[in-house]
Amino acid sequence: MTDPALDAETLRERALTTLITARARTTLLTSCVDDPDLTAQHSPLMSPLVWDLAHIGNQEEQWLLRAVAGREAMRPEIDGLYDAFEHPRAERPKLPLLPPAEARHYAAEVRGRVLDVLERTAFHGTRLTEAGFAFGMIAQHEQQHDETMLITHQLRTGPQALTAPDPDPAPLFTGPSEVLVPGGPFTMGTSTEPWALDNERPAHRREVAPFHIDTTPVTNAAYQAFIEDGGYDTERWWAPEGWAHIRQHSIHAPLFWRRDGKQWLRRRFGVTEVVPPDEPVLHVCWYEADAYARWAGRRLPTEAEWEKAARHDPAGDRSTRYPWGDADPAPEHANLGQRHLRPAPAGSYPEGESPLGVRQLIGDVWEWTASDFLPYPGFQAFPYKEYSEVFFGSEYKVLRGGSFAVDPVACRGTFRNWDYPIRRQIFSGFRTARSAGDV
Repeated sequence: MTDPALDAETLRERALTTLITARARTTLLTSCVDDPDLTAQHSPLMSPLVWDLAHIGNQEEQWLLRAVAGREAMRPEIDGLYDAFEHPRAERPKLPLLPPAEARHYAAEVRGRVLDVLERTAFHGTRLTEAGFAFGMIAQHEQQHDETMLITHQLRTGPQALTAPDPDPAPLFTGPSEVLVPGGPFTMGTSTEPWALDNERPAHRREVAPFHIDTTPVTNAAYQAFIEDGGYDTERWWAPEGWAHIRQHSIHAPLFWRRDGKQWLRRRFGVTEVVPPDEPVLHVCWYEADAYARWAGRRLPTEAEWEKAARHDPAGDRSTRYPWGDADPAPEHANLGQRHLRPAPAGSYPEGESPLGVRQLIGDVWEWTASDFLPYPGFQAFPYKEYSEVFFGSEYKVLRGGSFAVDPVACRGTFRNWDYPIRRQIFSGFRTARSAGDV
């Protein structure tokens, strides 16, 4: 959304469009497999798909029907079943979950009532309704669970269930390997983006020293060079906790990779293929990204460095909404929205590059940063502290930029993601940086 002062009908139309888009994707992800696949737990790291489906409906009911519209609870007895903080993912298959047909019916009934509420809501008066925030929050929530369900599809074994066209081939990128980002202050975060979540707020000035950052994310070919040079067998590249982790779990390559003679293969949504050399590397944890950066004589960018590279326009000394400017994402800007089921080749989307010439900062792969997940100065939890506040601290590392699995409604230049530094099932990659004085 580009203007917080949009009229009510425009806001209503945008809210409707984002809700419909999210539900269409949820339907695709839960209708392409049979019921046994929906109720199975394909990894202890993930919920059964049917849990995500009913959880989406339950969150929508709680926030849009109860909190916004003041309606009575439809199914109060299931609230606890679908409380993500009450039941860890590994325990959810043991719960008396709604079976697939009932979960679909519940989510559809909630949505029908929500559309009625949307027709009658005035987009002012409370923080939840201002500029349609609650509707945007729920659309983002559903899309975030759609990405989680797509991860589950990647983890499941068995035949291919999802298809999508590949990204367009890109000419071999021949531009500079890195870009200099000038030092000085810039505005980080936002106080004006209507649907921004609490951890993106408020806007504040941040001082960043000059640094260089990779023009594109690190590719599979570059990462293979790290592997072939003994990267996983050389302790000095690894943080102590990372070295212990890869030793304990016998990790020698990104998740889903395996060596076949002299070539590397990977499994992608039920299909085995040769690892494409020009794609950004995918399914690496923070420790792997950090080790690669050390091996390359570089480091991971801080979160502030990443955001300055993505949003700072030196010509106007301002921060834009996206690397390409303030316009909402379009297909020529970035690989988003599950249009494809893989990253685009490194160097793609020249129309999406930042004013400084950095490419693919939005879409393709989530990018690990060096930073812990911490609140911005002046942070206020809204509308509930369990969205962000309970996760703040050194336990989690920040990822930025979104992946091919992220919908545009849940991806901004200010959007912050976070996860444990050991996580690899997520659609994570990285790019590296170095301080301007480093050789």
